[in-house]
Formats: sequence, structure tokens, C-alpha cells
Amino acid sequence: MTGEPHMLDEGTPLFLQIAVQLSDDIADGTLPEGERVPSSNEFAAFHRINPATAAKGINVLIDEGLLEKRRGIGMFVAAGAHERLRSERRLRFAQQYIEPMLAEGRRLGMDTDAMVSMLRAASQGNGEVRQ
Repeated sequence: MTGEPHMLDEGTPLFLQIAVQLSDDIADGTLPEGERVPSSNEFAAFHRINPATAAKGINVLIDEGLLEKRRGIGMFVAAGAHERLRSERRLRFAQQYIEPMLAEGRRLGMDTDAMVSMLRAASQGNGEVRQ
């Protein structure tokens, strides 16, 4: 929670935005396992929101087993949270992007090698994605 507050999205409940922010920080390693996370009061002050709202977001991750309470000390990233989040997100990525892409490629008569070639070209950033 350094720098300026994240832009809050008016379409998503604030407590979910807090939960997503924390889970993103755990997934990308910004918040490593065993690290103390900001308290609900710290989140509330940082984002200028109600502490109960911040606590609700933190509790979502406690309920999911990604954060753990240490009585009198605070909230900490749970052991295994980083890899669990990454695994879940990889699966979701495959379901949301890879599987539909493969299905569309097959509809277009492309084989796996052709799709892999397109991905490689796109990832090299040369702006040329060929058939």
C-alpha cells in the first residue's frame, strides 16, 4: 500500500476491491507468504473508506484461507497462498482464454502449430501476426 491510493471502481463493491487488491498482491509476490498485511484501519485510512468495509474485504480472504489472523498481532499471508492463487488463476486463464481461442482456431481450420506460431509472433511484439 505505497504511493497513491488505487483508483476505486464504482461498479464493484469496495470490500471486493480490497479483496482483489490483496489477492493480486499475493499472487504477484508483492505480499509474500508470512508477511503482515495492512489492517482494516490502515486500508480504511489509505482509501478513505469505512473500516468495516475494509474488514469485510480482508475477511473474504481469511474465509478463503489466503490470510490468517494472529491474535494480537494482525493478519498475515497464509502459507501456500501464493501458489494456490496462481494455480487457480492459471486454470481460470485456460478456461477463459485458451480454450475459447483453441475452439475458434479450429473453426478457422488452424492446427495447433499455426496457433502457437501466432502466439509466438504476438509475444515478440513485432506487430505482425500471420496466419
